Amino acid sequence: MQLGMIGLGRMGGNMAERIRRAGHEVIGYDVSADSGRDVDNLEALVARLNAPRIVWVMVPSGKPTDDTLSQLGTLLEAGDLIINGGNCRYTDDRRNADSLAADGIQYMDCGVSGGVWGSERGYALMVGGDADAYQRALPIFEALKPEGENGLVHAGPVGGGHFAKMVHNGIEYGMMQAFGEGFATMERSEYIQNTAEVMASWRSGSVVDSWLLDLLVRAMNDDPDLKQVPPVADETGEAKWTIEAAAELGVPTPAISAGLYTRLASRGGADDVLRVVTAMRGQFGGHVTKA
Repeated sequence: MQLGMIGLGRMGGNMAERIRRAGHEVIGYDVSADSGRDVDNLEALVARLNAPRIVWVMVPSGKPTDDTLSQLGTLLEAGDLIINGGNCRYTDDRRNADSLAADGIQYMDCGVSGGVWGSERGYALMVGGDADAYQRALPIFEALKPEGENGLVHAGPVGGGHFAKMVHNGIEYGMMQAFGEGFATMERSEYIQNTAEVMASWRSGSVVDSWLLDLLVRAMNDDPDLKQVPPVADETGEAKWTIEAAAELGVPTPAISAGLYTRLASRGGADDVLRVVTAMRGQFGGHVTKA
């Protein structure tokens, strides 16, 4: 098959290479001239593709995605298909699909997990869209997924792919938070002599064995107590969206919320809150807290 790939960063570039290794033709475009792109603008990308075209958009969510989709809407033709693989909010997908459908352009959303390791391991893909569009793009999805039966799912209609990926990332926040809390508890205990060794032992026979644990152990191989890692973490929106969607559906999400709030606190988001708490403790109880 032939595919246009827009966005050749850490994810998009590796995905393009994996698709090529499966025998498909990929025409790549990125705003960066150093990206290894095949064309230097969207007009040239569309011109290189045979109709009906399939274009995969792998750019940051928000304005970059909106601008790209808007421009593609003026360049593509009826019967072409856009797959949005960025971490967009699921509520944006139906708006995008409706806008493009007015010109006969199909739209699918695809949540992608696998990070920088996906090029070799394959990517977990969660796809939203019509069944006919899914079947049309299936060879591309098959090229990207890991070998074996799992790793690819048609999650539902448009928006379903990004909704599934949103929940996936929320779960990821909760799992990482739990590993972090366990690590910190053992590091402070007189009963544990080597936290890194204990956690590495869980990789065999344990119910908490996972790829996340593998990656944590890999990090601790060079820095067993993780003292070289700064105690701050960013959040990219998906956990917050998961919590909001769950609340609308009446689902409590304390584990995911804990992961999100810890990340916000690590960036200084809790400093004013704690100053207020400390000030009140000093007023009603004479408590003195040292910095």
